[in-house]
Amino acid sequence: MCGRFAQAAKPEAIAQLFDLPPEAIPPYQPRYNLAPTQPALVLRRHPHTGQKELVFLRWGLIPSWAKDPNIGQRLINARAETLDQKPAFRAAFRHRRCLVPADGFYEWQKTSQHKQPYFIARKDGQPMALAGLWEHWQSPEGETLETFTLITTEANELVKPLHPRMPVILPQDAFALWLDPRTDVRTLKDLLLTPYPSALLRAWPVHARVNNPRFDDPTLIEPLPQLFSPDTWPPS
Repeated sequence: MCGRFAQAAKPEAIAQLFDLPPEAIPPYQPRYNLAPTQPALVLRRHPHTGQKELVFLRWGLIPSWAKDPNIGQRLINARAETLDQKPAFRAAFRHRRCLVPADGFYEWQKTSQHKQPYFIARKDGQPMALAGLWEHWQSPEGETLETFTLITTEANELVKPLHPRMPVILPQDAFALWLDPRTDVRTLKDLLLTPYPSALLRAWPVHARVNNPRFDDPTLIEPLPQLFSPDTWPPS
């Protein structure tokens, strides 16, 4: 599961990640504790022109057929293994795939006393791209909402001590395939079922303030020195 992530990279870093001109990056505030139901920056292909665009969508997918938009609070993640089977995700998987830029994501390790949050990021400090799906929903009154979900897969060896699942992080050479509406299902599933290499990531413990979405500042991703030793993670 992925229930929190950070989206705070400089616009030029996001432009480089997605091979976009700097002017294509809309103004946004750095976020260090993005939580479900909040808006986040998402890369998709425009539904009519097919051109790549960065837009703000609400986290928590609301299927087009949903009667109650509150269903989105339960659909913040989608399992890679069953995307083509679940009614909530099947259409979006075929037609509305997206990428979510992130500086990293949080997972929690159960201890004898509490759950200790950790932040997982790329070793090189560059933003990552999380695989997602997006949807367009309209209420009977005409209200329109565009939402997204993050896809999860089996955790790699770095994340596994924290949680058995992790968000799908796609390498740059897979972006075009993922966003292309013509890519076949088998190729898409192969992309999703391969966890991102542990050797390219690092994880460190952070303050439990991240548990409260009202806190949102750079200190949330700073390591706790008394708990962090890069030579002993992951634990054996």
